[in-house]
Amino acid sequence: MAVTTHDTPARRALVVRGGWEGHAPVEATDMFLPYLREHGFEVEVHDSLDVYADAEVMAATDLIVQCWTMGTIEKDQFSGLAATVAAGTGFAGWHGGIADSFRNTNHYLHLVGGQFATHPSRPAEQCVGEQQDNYLPHRVNVTSDHEVVAGIEDFDLDTEQYWVLTDDLIDVHATTTHPAREDQPWHREVTCPAVWTRNWGEGRVFVATPGHSVDVLEHPSVRTIIERGLLWAAREQAGEQR
Repeated sequence: MAVTTHDTPARRALVVRGGWEGHAPVEATDMFLPYLREHGFEVEVHDSLDVYADAEVMAATDLIVQCWTMGTIEKDQFSGLAATVAAGTGFAGWHGGIADSFRNTNHYLHLVGGQFATHPSRPAEQCVGEQQDNYLPHRVNVTSDHEVVAGIEDFDLDTEQYWVLTDDLIDVHATTTHPAREDQPWHREVTCPAVWTRNWGEGRVFVATPGHSVDVLEHPSVRTIIERGLLWAAREQAGEQR
């Protein structure tokens, strides 16, 4: 049962999780369920994308939190998701659960505004054939005073550093820079968005690229940004204004 702390009716959050298990979709999303409930959301969890095609459920949803890395999405599922966001439902997530989903669906990439391209690995002589080969020490630089990052200083992580391809319709609130390296084919530093928001129709989209594993999500700055992003994206209650 959802716990609410407001006198106004609870909003509805839909958590959709699955796809590649390497991003621990169950454990990762479970971290944020109490937070959503404490902030007045009734939370419904789905391990199937079929809910996106359920017009009745989607119309009653104020926030979709997606953690679904890779995989495929059917035409009716995507159509339901896209129509719902355009009508005002928030769409939010982190790392591959939103920025590396449904690679073969170009309209999904258009909706989100950014797509995972790669995460550079350590130099070959340092690699041992483990997941940690892709963990690089890097800095996340806060670049705006938007409410999702307000008061947060630049911070350092040692995890996957996403290189993403984006468009100019996103509003960037934090970046990360990939250095030029002799062992890689690019010849100058490349700065990529690490946190962005996007207005889409009447809806809002929030993306944070950090979040490969639970310990990264537990980083105070990462967790705070995501929690704020979930609230920012959600459809507002009656009487509130964008």
